[in-house]
Amino acid sequence: MKAVILVGGEGTRLRPLTCNTVKAMVPVLNRPFLEHMICYLRSYEIRDIILTLCHLPDSIRSYFGDGSKFGVKLTYIVEESPLGTAGAVKNAQRYLDEPFFILNGDIFTDLDLGAMLAFYKQTRAKVSIALTPVENPTIYGVVETDAQGRVRHFIEKPAWGEVTTNLINAGIYLLNPEVLSGVPQDTHFMFEHHLFPQLLDKGESIYGYSSEAYWIDIGTPEKYLKLHHDLLKRYDEGLTIQYTIHPSAQTEGKVLIGSECHIGPRVRIEGPATLGPGSRIKEGAQISGTVLWRNVRVGRQAILENCIAGDNCFIGSGSFIPQGSVLGDNVVIESKSNLPPSSRIWPGTKVVKH
Repeated sequence: MKAVILVGGEGTRLRPLTCNTVKAMVPVLNRPFLEHMICYLRSYEIRDIILTLCHLPDSIRSYFGDGSKFGVKLTYIVEESPLGTAGAVKNAQRYLDEPFFILNGDIFTDLDLGAMLAFYKQTRAKVSIALTPVENPTIYGVVETDAQGRVRHFIEKPAWGEVTTNLINAGIYLLNPEVLSGVPQDTHFMFEHHLFPQLLDKGESIYGYSSEAYWIDIGTPEKYLKLHHDLLKRYDEGLTIQYTIHPSAQTEGKVLIGSECHIGPRVRIEGPATLGPGSRIKEGAQISGTVLWRNVRVGRQAILENCIAGDNCFIGSGSFIPQGSVLGDNVVIESKSNLPPSSRIWPGTKVVKH
């Protein structure tokens, strides 16, 4: 089978992390997020993958090439302007001649694609939509189905009084390519708002495949950090990377340390935490629940708690970076600075003592 991954978005909700890095390439456990998605598809023997690109496409193409290094075949479709979810797939229609998967490029899941395919064949649906339960369905698109799973209604961001189910659109679809005839060419068009409701009005068979599998939308820094914590808690693979850690430094819990990192004396790192390649942590620093990207410098006695720091950040000695803080690339924090809670610091910013 083939799959289409929608990776054309700008990732505005994930800023400042996406000011210099396209959303599909933000590191998750020190690998681009898109690499995890490709490996996920490959685990189901889906090796023919189409990537729909728009924003900063060259960074993706230069890293993945033709896909052979990752055991897949990649085809790139670049939009001159954003076409929306359905418009982007319409743009790739010439490559799609049999039922295929579509995945939103900001979803991490371990949903069983084999079981979803079996359900699709059993129901003989034109469209199958993966559904996942959430605690607060009012911020998503709710999908109401009958007892057999056939979709009855789509309700976008319902008020609590309109909520009839906690099942939402999980951003994974199985489509018969025939339905793309309802998508206009070179037009911004959405599956959620346009095509699926139109198909429903015509009486076409749309089924929801509900699953309790792990699912998270990494569109915000809070969810991005949570994904790291969730994955590290179940991460047990052996590591072969090379790094230097002082004998007096301590790690507790699941900690992923990238290549060529240097951990100084009396440093304490509490997991779940990820240190990107080339990072330097100096004497007495304390890091807990934090994600550092590449080449981050943490000064003596600095304290970082449940925060994110982008590439090449410098955090001065004695600084305190509290929970919820997000530092873009190349940010400099002066020594003994204290950031306000939940601060977002944009790339290149130099922060003087507050």
